[in-house]
Amino acid sequence: MTRSRRTAAGTHSPLGQRVVDALRKALFSGSYKPGERLVEDRLASEMGVSRVPVREALRVLAAEGLIDIAPRRGATVTALSSVAARDTIEVRATLEGLNARLAARRHSPATAAALESVLAMGGRAMAKRDARTLNTLNARFHDVLANAGGNAVLAEIMRTLRTRTTSFFAEMSRKRAKETWEEHAAIVRAVIDGDEALAELLATRHVVNAGAQVIAAIGGPAQ
Repeated sequence: MTRSRRTAAGTHSPLGQRVVDALRKALFSGSYKPGERLVEDRLASEMGVSRVPVREALRVLAAEGLIDIAPRRGATVTALSSVAARDTIEVRATLEGLNARLAARRHSPATAAALESVLAMGGRAMAKRDARTLNTLNARFHDVLANAGGNAVLAEIMRTLRTRTTSFFAEMSRKRAKETWEEHAAIVRAVIDGDEALAELLATRHVVNAGAQVIAAIGGPAQ
């Protein structure tokens, strides 16, 4: 089931959809930290809406794994354990590597243009030290690369895995922005060159490098 289908099933109004989109964007950009409470009244006030569409949006985001909802505690940004993070990162690294190999095999001028466009925007955001834009562009880079692989099933699985760890990787992307975008550029070069083995290696290493720091930040061993 795709994210758009889940969202359509979970919201009942265009207003609810707009609140979902706004909260998802805030989570992807790192505006909310893992474990942070999301208070309905405060969110409704900030967005100028009633609590009803906020409550709908929180249910949708919980179904996507971005937040947890517990009785009496309410909604909080999902906080992974070090073991859960390790397990997710191991799978994601393998799949991202496979996808990069496929992207190198199936690359086209359109693929090259799309990837280079995101890199250029990332470079400008780096120069401005615009952390929020960099997080948004990081998600876009991985979406473009996923589409470049040409395997819709693989792309959807990877998006689900990225969603599970988005708040952690958003925070880490700010701390290692230079390394992240240097790794992105190297992956793009390998894809455009059609070097399948190198593209796979670099994409796998990219996730492993960031993942090790995520796990260390959570407080677990990077094994």
